[in-house]
Amino acid sequence: MTTPFFFTEEHQILTALFDEGLELLHLRKPNTEPVYSERLLSLLPEDYRRKVVVHDHFYLKNEYNLKGIHLGRRNPEAPPRYKGQISRSCHSIEEVKAQKKEYDYVFLSPIFDSISKNDYPSQFDLNTLRELGRQKVIDRKVMALGGIDIDQIPMLRDCGFGGAVVLGAFWQHFNLHETADFKELINYFRRLKKAAG
Repeated sequence: MTTPFFFTEEHQILTALFDEGLELLHLRKPNTEPVYSERLLSLLPEDYRRKVVVHDHFYLKNEYNLKGIHLGRRNPEAPPRYKGQISRSCHSIEEVKAQKKEYDYVFLSPIFDSISKNDYPSQFDLNTLRELGRQKVIDRKVMALGGIDIDQIPMLRDCGFGGAVVLGAFWQHFNLHETADFKELINYFRRLKKAAG
């Protein structure tokens, strides 16, 4: 997932991540003007735009031939007559049970204590997650979000999650005010990919 703010090198970093095999990017920039998302998307190669899901400004999906849209608390409804991929944020097992069948996939969070948000602690214990995996409540349509680092990837796979959404642990490897290049970020992504198998 992107940082919640825009920065100068962002399109270069995202393009490099797609070059490295990034399969899906969630573009989440809450409370920002759509023109900035338009600019960022216009700087990405067209082939890579088809791997982008937007959390805001849903008209961008068709305008830039994106993968889909993501619903959450800020934007809980798809546009009328929307056709295409839709994912949704869930914050409880009850939500996952109620929503999973309606969407292409859902996020479940916070699995671990958030790295990017203060005072956003985990809501789940590992034994419960494993049991929900055995019951197929957690399956390939449920993506883990919240406090995820490389070390937790095998554990998430064991619980049955279909994937992991990485935010804080990833972007902490790039300081836009101090870092001259983004090699450390790319190397971290390579290690994440390897851990995901």
